[in-house]
Amino acid sequence: MARLQIAVIVGSARQASLNRLLALALTRLAKPDVEFEWVTIRDLPIFDQEVLDAGTPPQVERLKAEIGRADALLFVTPEHNRSISAMLKNAIDWASRPRDTSAWAGKPAAITGASYGRIGTAAAQQHLRAILGCLDVAVMGLPEAFIHLPPGLITPEGDVTNEETRLFLQQFMDQFDRWASRFAGKASVAA
Repeated sequence: MARLQIAVIVGSARQASLNRLLALALTRLAKPDVEFEWVTIRDLPIFDQEVLDAGTPPQVERLKAEIGRADALLFVTPEHNRSISAMLKNAIDWASRPRDTSAWAGKPAAITGASYGRIGTAAAQQHLRAILGCLDVAVMGLPEAFIHLPPGLITPEGDVTNEETRLFLQQFMDQFDRWASRFAGKASVAA
């Protein structure tokens, strides 16, 4: 059976970010038939239509190829001023152009994010849902995962230290596996 290929897109540039840590934990909770590719977005130039008109930058070609290889997308977003980071919006804009060659179209996706605050990244996730909706990305509706991530909840190795949180994240990944497999036309392996 073909393995499910998931592109992991973290909207934070920091290597030690909460959202990168959450993404690591989620990839460790995935089923064995899932393969992850961590997509780099920090090296992209600021989107500029004139630059695109002159030729697609190599970093953007790489980004679009990574997204194109994926069966599904896992977005893990921080919240910046009640929205997504400028870096994540920039990557979305680049990979959606030109419109008739958007790398996002038709892909299933899941969205989550973490912060120290009690509501996690709820506002950013709602903005991201709206953006992805107009790009023909099928975003998983439930469960929504607005993660309050206090220090120590996830180890640097990606292990979740609280059993209730681990079970919730496991359910999130199990549902994402079913969602992505349905769109990708691949049978999900039972847990």
